[in-house]
Amino acid sequence: MTDKNINLTMLVDFYELTMAHGYFENGMEDCVGYFDLFYRRTPDRGGFAIMSGLEQLIDYLENLSFTEEDLSYLRSKEIFSENFLTYLKNFKFSSDVYAIPEGTPIFPNEPIVTVKGPMIQAQFIETVALLYINHQSLIATKANRIVRVAKGRHVIEMGSRRAQGSGGAVLGARAAYIGGTTGTSCTIAGRLYGVPTLGTMAHSWVQSFDSEYEAFLKYAKLYPNNCVLLVDTYDTLKSGMPNAIRVFKEVIDGHGYKPGAIRIDSGDAAYLAKEARKMLDEAGLESTRIIVSNSLDEYTIKDLLIQKAPIDSFGVGERLITSKTEPVFGGVYKLVAIEKDGVVIPKIKISNNPEKVTTPGFKQVYRLFDKNDDKAIADVVTLFDEVIDDSKPYIIFDPTHTWKQKEVTNFYAVKLLQPIFEKGELVYKKPTLEEIRNHVKKEIGNLWDESLRLERPHKYYVDLSEKLWTLKDELLKKQAIKA
Repeated sequence: MTDKNINLTMLVDFYELTMAHGYFENGMEDCVGYFDLFYRRTPDRGGFAIMSGLEQLIDYLENLSFTEEDLSYLRSKEIFSENFLTYLKNFKFSSDVYAIPEGTPIFPNEPIVTVKGPMIQAQFIETVALLYINHQSLIATKANRIVRVAKGRHVIEMGSRRAQGSGGAVLGARAAYIGGTTGTSCTIAGRLYGVPTLGTMAHSWVQSFDSEYEAFLKYAKLYPNNCVLLVDTYDTLKSGMPNAIRVFKEVIDGHGYKPGAIRIDSGDAAYLAKEARKMLDEAGLESTRIIVSNSLDEYTIKDLLIQKAPIDSFGVGERLITSKTEPVFGGVYKLVAIEKDGVVIPKIKISNNPEKVTTPGFKQVYRLFDKNDDKAIADVVTLFDEVIDDSKPYIIFDPTHTWKQKEVTNFYAVKLLQPIFEKGELVYKKPTLEEIRNHVKKEIGNLWDESLRLERPHKYYVDLSEKLWTLKDELLKKQAIKA
């Protein structure tokens, strides 16, 4: 779906409607619930993920309303009362929403979105909240891994035709740009979101002319300031490169235009790039760039650069837009508290799988930074009304192995969860896409290099405050006694 104005209110799992009906019929429509959205493990065993998708969640919440067609469909199911359908007809989103801003590095098991509001509302938005945050955080994270490995070389996202549907292509291009790509081949992403759009030629262009030389010549005359010639349609070194060099000399080089480029889309990219570079340099075309595509990801790019392949830019398609090596982000949305008579009652989910035990209560996330170099030390999840006093030492400890402790000094603490909606009214100024990209660069610059490794990165600490740890421990013990 690419239309930003389409009504997605019914993009829910059906059980969200049956539960909403249940809450309503049991007089719980005004019962306040607290839900956390978080993820349990970073894809590709990475050191961190990048928060993305918040803008689309905001747009959804601002336009949340049921049409007559929606209500007619629900009536046809013959399980919902007319009073409940009337409630939906008059539905107005009135919850509070807190979120970590887009472009911020995020870590497992800390809330990245918190929703406080009537149970019907807070439960109802689960699917879309997970859909947008899961998908775009996955692609932004994958893109950033690729961009970091490219070490300053341009990375172009060009995977639309292999994406999972139009939404995957368009919002994937947006998320990839947040992650650091130079631009996208997806034109509509440029129109809707301002992502720079880029493109060259297809093999079909070369095949459509009587000769490869003629195809290159026509293209160069048409786009002399952006002349990228695809040299592997027939034979990269014996045909493509000689014809490209000839055209560059006749039309581009020395004629007042920007230097051109070649693109290699098949074969041994390292070998072909090295040979092509030799041929270009020998022809006096030292400024002509080399672009490589063809099933690239961070691992293949890393290998190409280890082999010292003289590549200037990478075109990355399916393995980015689908995050092929690990295509699921795994965010979840869990009830952590309810409110009765103004009192917040923490709730905990217990599982036979320890990693699925939730952290109860209405919470805030603090990031602690070293005052000497602004490097992030750790994140601390606290109860919402707790304040970390950074004017004095603070003890952090491992929530599982509690004897592992550290006294943090000379630091400053920043709240990560920001108010987005208050009683259904947007109170957050949405940043531009360029502002989000700049935020990514700044915040990643505050992480230790050890956390940026592709493989076996240093584990970043996400700890619980003593009050929150005690609350969780008490609820676990209480449930154990009941069992």
